Amino acid sequence: MRLTAVDLWVVSCLLLVTLGLGLWSARRSGRDSEQYFLSGRNLPWWLVGVSMVATTFSTDTPNLVTDLVRTRGVAGNWLWWAFLLTGMLTVFLYARLWRRSGVFTDLGFYGLRYSGPAAEFLRAFRAIYLGLLFNVFVMAIVTLAAIKVGQVLLGLSPLLTVGVGGAVTVLFSTAGGFRGVVLTDALLFVVAMVGAVCAAWFAVHHPAVGGLSQLVAHPAVSGSLSILPDLDDPEKWVTLLVIPLPVQWWSAWYPGSEPGGGGYVAQRMLAARGERDAVAATFFFNLLHYALRPWAWILVALASLVVYPDLASLSAAFPEVPADKLGHDLAYPAMLTFLPPGVLGLVVASLAAAYMSTISTHLNWGASYLVHDFYRRHLNPEADERSLVRAGRVSTVLLMVLSAVLALSFTHAAQVFEIILMFGAGTGLIFLLRWFWWRINAWSEIVAMLSSGLVSLTLAFTPLGDWAFGMDGWLPGWARYPCVVVVTTAAWLLATWLTPPEPPAVLEAFQARIRTASVPIGRAALASVVASLLVYSLMFATGYALYGEALRSGLLLVAAGCLGGWLAVLWKKLEENP
Repeated sequence: MRLTAVDLWVVSCLLLVTLGLGLWSARRSGRDSEQYFLSGRNLPWWLVGVSMVATTFSTDTPNLVTDLVRTRGVAGNWLWWAFLLTGMLTVFLYARLWRRSGVFTDLGFYGLRYSGPAAEFLRAFRAIYLGLLFNVFVMAIVTLAAIKVGQVLLGLSPLLTVGVGGAVTVLFSTAGGFRGVVLTDALLFVVAMVGAVCAAWFAVHHPAVGGLSQLVAHPAVSGSLSILPDLDDPEKWVTLLVIPLPVQWWSAWYPGSEPGGGGYVAQRMLAARGERDAVAATFFFNLLHYALRPWAWILVALASLVVYPDLASLSAAFPEVPADKLGHDLAYPAMLTFLPPGVLGLVVASLAAAYMSTISTHLNWGASYLVHDFYRRHLNPEADERSLVRAGRVSTVLLMVLSAVLALSFTHAAQVFEIILMFGAGTGLIFLLRWFWWRINAWSEIVAMLSSGLVSLTLAFTPLGDWAFGMDGWLPGWARYPCVVVVTTAAWLLATWLTPPEPPAVLEAFQARIRTASVPIGRAALASVVASLLVYSLMFATGYALYGEALRSGLLLVAAGCLGGWLAVLWKKLEENP
């Protein structure tokens, strides 16, 4: 498929406006490192919240949702829907604490909470591990999705897709810094949402589908519609519901859904102009992330089951796609090939917007770790502000090049999603407790990080994993993740008790700055549960409305109204306890 002149005009306008915003922000962002990485800490809540949700709306997200729906049904999305619980806990408990900390990056927490060589090693190691290695890994997933879109929609080679997309993103990211990233996020999110809705509309009205009512009644789709997993299939309901809800949300470290907040979410909370803006922004993010976005992608995924029922049909339709890139996630860009001129350009522009928004955030966030938590502290302690900004720009280019190279070796989105979940399994509880349980020390985090990595790698890539889990093992396949959680948690708890606690002076200084003793934990936890139920009610009411089940949808909307009133009361009481 080739873009028409109208399509090219739409895409070109988006790219030019995006570059313009980045270049317009360049002068202010280049003043000093705080402007370059945090935009002076004066951003309003709505802009911060939109930036958060734009970042998580990456090119790979609709591909991942399509992969999950095609292989596990709509209920497969519980693998990421469960993270709403930790998201809301971040809103009502941790957002205020992060803003009080006043740190430059979330790794600066280690300089407040811990002390000594272990704390310094932890901060430096995580700067490289998260800012470089893990960050490049995540950006490679997003770039993989861009490669598939380029192949299917435009007939572009992987190298050309990566070269063009990466060059444009690096240009406005290095020039505009964090302010440029946040301002373009606002534009890119609107474009991405409009494109997603247009894609869903035309997918549902494809001649083979015939409309929404015919879609939900189609034999190829009816078995995939349930929002809850099949309770008669233990493999499904344990994997999709029992593990994600009681275990995964607090135990796993996943970008954008870190227990207690962290990464680029923490970066945006730290850039907000005050505690209330940080709280409101994080709530706005979770509301948009879960209640607004999923169903447009889900509808495309369901329609693809009618048009391309299996991998063989996808392979036959797109023979130019190599075997190592053929997966169920390819069905999303495949459904976009039926879009008419003009609309195709809008949707391609929306996917480009999603790609640039996510990649630009990861570039700026990763560079902030490398510059402030490693370069400034270990390589050039005397660096002035101009040198730090220059180092940030060099780091940005390096991260983009490495992620592009790695993307060429990946196959499909769900494969990488599950690897990331496994790799962070068991570490999440530390990030929730370290603000309040003073016995936790730097060694607790070091042991948790190493244990999770070693155990997950052993169970995923060695014969031991195949021997112990799956059809030929003595444990079911779904037990792999809980085993990593149990071993990792036991390891860091043991390390906590076998190593000395942090000095009292360090803990007292941390308490004086963060004021955790004043936090009403019980009320914040209750508000988190009520808010989660509110968002779930809104999300599922939308789904049942699309399914044509008006009664269920109406009852859920009534429940959402009651929960919203309750949440407003709880929120007001929390505001009275600053």
